[in-house]
Amino acid sequence: MKLLVLPCDGIGPEIISASMQVLEAASTRFGLDLTFDYDEVGFTSLEKHGTTLRDSILEKARHDYDGVILGTQSHADYPAPEKGGRNVSAGFRIGLDLYANVRPARTRSFIPSNMKPGKTMDLVIMREATEGFYPDRNMHLGWAELMPSPDMAISLRKITAHCSNRIARRAFELAMKRRKKVTAVHKVNSFHQTDGLFLREVRKVAADFPEVALDDLLIDASTAHLVRNPERFDVICATNFYGDIISDLASELSGSLGLAGSMMASDSHCCAQAQHGSAPDIQNQDKANPVSMMLSCGMLLQWLGETRGMPQFEAAFRAIDAAIDTVLTDPACRTPDLDGKVGTKKFGSLVAEVLAQA
Repeated sequence: MKLLVLPCDGIGPEIISASMQVLEAASTRFGLDLTFDYDEVGFTSLEKHGTTLRDSILEKARHDYDGVILGTQSHADYPAPEKGGRNVSAGFRIGLDLYANVRPARTRSFIPSNMKPGKTMDLVIMREATEGFYPDRNMHLGWAELMPSPDMAISLRKITAHCSNRIARRAFELAMKRRKKVTAVHKVNSFHQTDGLFLREVRKVAADFPEVALDDLLIDASTAHLVRNPERFDVICATNFYGDIISDLASELSGSLGLAGSMMASDSHCCAQAQHGSAPDIQNQDKANPVSMMLSCGMLLQWLGETRGMPQFEAAFRAIDAAIDTVLTDPACRTPDLDGKVGTKKFGSLVAEVLAQA
């Protein structure tokens, strides 16, 4: 099983390195026969090749590899697209049609959360990732933002029945494996046509899953319910912009953004990428929490197992998840963001050791 590894910017190389220790331990224990090829994206690629994302990388990912592991990117610091500053994540999402951004969030009894006492969370956000309000993925050519005058800026939003239908279907399929509930998040009281179209397609898909309960919430009300009553959520289905925002809220409430995995998938390709940013302020200091990246890599293994009928890959994901929790149970083994003193490299070796000993 060949995986393409792209460390990218900021803490990306560090959390990728720690995650590789875990993947190699999982590969040995479960006989996954994983192999890794490394290449360059982000600032390293910009310096060498004049662009943060070469088309050849996408072609390799599309045809030559079973999955991609993508590090964090410092997109806000890239030059303009015409000067080579291509959004790497968006490039993969559009280039490989990675429309389903899957973002779980759950509390851990042994990790302090940012929720009300006694509240718990165990949900998954199914975020559509190829359209919506993001101007770099809304047009066949060009960007969906324009400035008719120096004092006026306009941004266009694109919502299609096709993309709404398929993300809803993935949400309902996931709910069938969980607690059989989907919550569609929208703002149909203001965006009558775009969110109205999204909600129409979600309800259409719901008819094919009579065992799954469907409800819907306005995006603003959803944030309140996440704080007040997080137990009501199982799978949240959302358009791109809403899903991006609400997933950060859910993960931070559950304990830390650094503890939340993230996977981007199409029907035939999958990419693991940590949910958080590149954190250049702690780059090369061995302080970064690699859990999000580790869990994202585990989700990639789970996807490979489910889509290719290889249960050992699904077992590897469960073992990685359990090993991370085993290490996190000891406060002395946590990274600085969780009030511990263990560095990124050491945390990776601790999780790998637990995997190897199980």
